[in-house]
Amino acid sequence: MMDLILVRYGEMTLKKKNYRQFLQRINDNIKHKCKDLKHLRFFNTDYRFYIYLNGEDPQAVIDILDTVVGISSYSLCYQTTSDYDDISRLAIEIIKEYKKDKKATFKVETNRANKSFPSTSIQISQEIAKRILPNVKDLSVDVHNPDIVLNVDLRTEGTYIFVETIKGLGGYPSGSAGKGLLMMSGGIDSPVAGFLSLKKGVVLDCIHFASPPYTSDMALQKVVDLVEIISKYTLDEKINLLVVPFTEIQTIIHEKANPIYLVTLMRRAMYKIATEVCKRRGIDVIINGESIGQVASQTLESMVVVNDVTNIPIIRPLATFDKEEIVSIARKIKTYETSIKPYEDCCTVFVPEHPIIKPKISDVINEENKCNLDEAIDKAINNIQVIPLSCDKKYSVFDDDIDF
Repeated sequence: MMDLILVRYGEMTLKKKNYRQFLQRINDNIKHKCKDLKHLRFFNTDYRFYIYLNGEDPQAVIDILDTVVGISSYSLCYQTTSDYDDISRLAIEIIKEYKKDKKATFKVETNRANKSFPSTSIQISQEIAKRILPNVKDLSVDVHNPDIVLNVDLRTEGTYIFVETIKGLGGYPSGSAGKGLLMMSGGIDSPVAGFLSLKKGVVLDCIHFASPPYTSDMALQKVVDLVEIISKYTLDEKINLLVVPFTEIQTIIHEKANPIYLVTLMRRAMYKIATEVCKRRGIDVIINGESIGQVASQTLESMVVVNDVTNIPIIRPLATFDKEEIVSIARKIKTYETSIKPYEDCCTVFVPEHPIIKPKISDVINEENKCNLDEAIDKAINNIQVIPLSCDKKYSVFDDDIDF
């Protein structure tokens, strides 16, 4: 009997003059992600999107909607007319289905979006409840803590009845907010930062700095796996991973600079490379997983010194998050177990015991000048390898010739 999913849009509804552009994009995105389910039919208004299942498995559609950014929530629902008898008849069947043979309490909540319908929302709820009660055994009303909440959505295009509301990802439609370059280290934070950026409609490329033989193929494979996981939240379920050969740069810094500045100089080199990548690939912003004060390189003073090397905006979605909040999201998007695999990335190589936490720009530049990194940075940029990744096709670094 249930052959319809009602989709509610997310915070894009706050948009005004350009709302219709967002509306068209989210509708197109849903259809695109559902393209392999051939029997689905779609209908939309300015505030709702309807998916008619026509025999398709509802769980298959739910699994897709859980990866579509820009959706506030959705419900498996039933459609009927705005006639009280039709609404009540369907409502009785729904209550019986959810109640089974047990005693239960319920209440009716009405959203009267169709203002031409007579009576208020409260009056409509009361009228429907009054018709349900005599026809369902062992049922009583509880408006404060009911077992079942029967939702009635009265709209001009139809009347929709549902019990459950499933929360969506929210945010803006994929592709509505420009392009970002995600610094993907392989830890817990960067995949979460990438996911939060995708939720805001950003299209991602990822960049990873590899330092063989100090970092292993297993470390690179971990990064590949993480990118594949978050790629399911993109429109085409694909993300490019750019792998930068970083060994020479890291070795020079280790040999020539004061050890306490190693992390700072390393990150400045990374952002010089990322800046050039952004210019060459038409990318608008750099994104990282930094959280204020989490480690020595993430103090405000360190961030200022690193920012000095680029005029590309740096977005830090996790800047004010604590670790528990970050881990919670990582578990939700299923990156956590991969992130904690014990393979070192380049950020953990040669790290001094006591790195400087409040660097001064003049001192950092003096140390940087000792290293003369320009040639090594140009070489690294020219030898970047691009790996196209997808959530539905597993890539193995052991089956490919990644040679730095």
